[in-house]
Amino acid sequence: MRIYPKTGKIMIKIKSTKIHGVFKININKYKDKRGYFYEIYNRKNYNFKNDLSKFIQSNISMSKKNVLRGLHYQIKNPQSQLVSVISGKIFDVVVDLRANSKTFMKYDAFTISENSNTQIFMPPGVAHGFVSLSDKVIINYEVNKIYKKDNECGLIWNDKRINIKWPILKPIISKRDREYKNFDFLVRNNQLPKI
Repeated sequence: MRIYPKTGKIMIKIKSTKIHGVFKININKYKDKRGYFYEIYNRKNYNFKNDLSKFIQSNISMSKKNVLRGLHYQIKNPQSQLVSVISGKIFDVVVDLRANSKTFMKYDAFTISENSNTQIFMPPGVAHGFVSLSDKVIINYEVNKIYKKDNECGLIWNDKRINIKWPILKPIISKRDREYKNFDFLVRNNQLPKI
């Protein structure tokens, strides 16, 4: 928990999840009759992972209802990420692809929205995906390494070994994401993240 020193108010609460090194972060929104204000990122509050929380690139994505994106990761120079929902609601998924991790091959899922005041932090080597549950979703990603197209990879969203319980049966998926391979293929072809 991070607390403002002068006021004693809580800035953020950091909680562990089922996946080693993945954290659920509850942020404090300041609301009044005009709307609300909050810090999406402030380095002094996110130093719990040292270099992994020193973000150098910010990304925004917009998705329509039932769009599924993922499960994405970078093979070389994998990134840590901080995911925030700016508008809408998602079913968010992380899968541990770090061969030496105690939660290797496990996944965790979170329903988060603009109203939940929740962010998800994931370390390098964790694949990420989500499905949009509202008509329109806007997501902010903070990452600690620059994205490189040559390093991108993915795990097929419906891999039978991982067995994610997605909340919809017929998601809208890009051609690239539909062509990702299953976990066994990634292992055989040395395509897990290089940590």
